[in-house]
Amino acid sequence: MKDKFRSGFVTIIGSPNVGKSTLMNRLVGQKISIVSERAQTTRSRIAGVVSRRDYQIVFLDTPGVTGAKNRLGEYMLKVAYESLKDVECILFMLDASKGIREMDEALIKNLRERAGDTPVVAAVNKSDISTFDGIETVRERLEKESFVKHIIPISAETGRNVDKLEAILAGYLVEGPQYYPDDMVTDQPMRVITAEIIREKALKCLRQEIPHGIGVDIERIFLREDGIHDISAVIYCERESHKGIIIGVKGAMLKRIGSAARPEIEALFGTKVNLQLWVKVRPDWRNSANALRELGYTDD
Repeated sequence: MKDKFRSGFVTIIGSPNVGKSTLMNRLVGQKISIVSERAQTTRSRIAGVVSRRDYQIVFLDTPGVTGAKNRLGEYMLKVAYESLKDVECILFMLDASKGIREMDEALIKNLRERAGDTPVVAAVNKSDISTFDGIETVRERLEKESFVKHIIPISAETGRNVDKLEAILAGYLVEGPQYYPDDMVTDQPMRVITAEIIREKALKCLRQEIPHGIGVDIERIFLREDGIHDISAVIYCERESHKGIIIGVKGAMLKRIGSAARPEIEALFGTKVNLQLWVKVRPDWRNSANALRELGYTDD
C-alpha cells in the first residue's frame, strides 16, 4: 500500500436522463458507459475507475431511478438502490434545467431513508444551459435536507466544475488500497462493453418506441490468425414489426447500426473487427427471467 494512499467507492444515482453516464465518462477520461437521449439507457451497475497520484475513486454508475414497469425495470431499480450500500459517498445528480420533479422528490425521500451515515453530495447538472433562478431553486430545495453535505452546479457535457466536484468527493475517501491498476478504467468485460456499444448505436438510430425493447447478446468473439476479430451479435426485440424496422429496407438500418458501432469496437479491441449483426424476435423478453439472465441482467 502506498503511504497515506486513499481510496473508496462513490455511487452515482439520480432520475433518468440527468447525465450520470456523461459525468462518469468525463471523470474517467474516456467512454465506458453508453449515452443517449433515451431515459434509462444504463441498465446495470457500471464501475468507472479514476486513478490519481495519491488516491483512487471507483465510481458506480447506476440506472436512472423511476417506477418499474417490468422485470427488467425491477432489476434496474434494485441495482440502483443496492449500489448505495458500503460506499464512501453517494453522488446525487439532478438536472438544473428540469428543476425538482416528482421523481426527484421520490428519490430524495428514498435517500433520506437509505443513506444512513453515508455522506451525500449533490451535483446539479446542465448548469451551462440553465438559468440562475433554476439552479437556485434546486439548491434551495436541497438545502432543506440535512443529509446533503455539498451542493455544486456542474456541466458534465462541458466539464464545468467537474474538477471541483472530484476534489469534494476525494475528501471522503479513506486510507486504503488501490483496488485497480493505474491503467484500468472499468471492471466491465470486453464482451459486455461490446454489447453496450451496439445497443447505444441502436438507441441513437431507431425510433422512440423501439429502443426499450432492445437487448444485445454477443454470441461469438474470435481472433483470427491475421489479427482481425470476428464478432457475432444478436439484437433482440419484442415484436416482429420491430424486427423489420431494425433491419431496414434491404438491411440499411442494420448496416447503419453496425457501421456506427464498428469504429468504437475496433478502438476497444485495438484491432480490425468483422462485425456481424443479426436480429431476432423474443416476445416480452423484459419480463422473462431466463432472457434477463442470458443477457446479463442478473444479480449473480
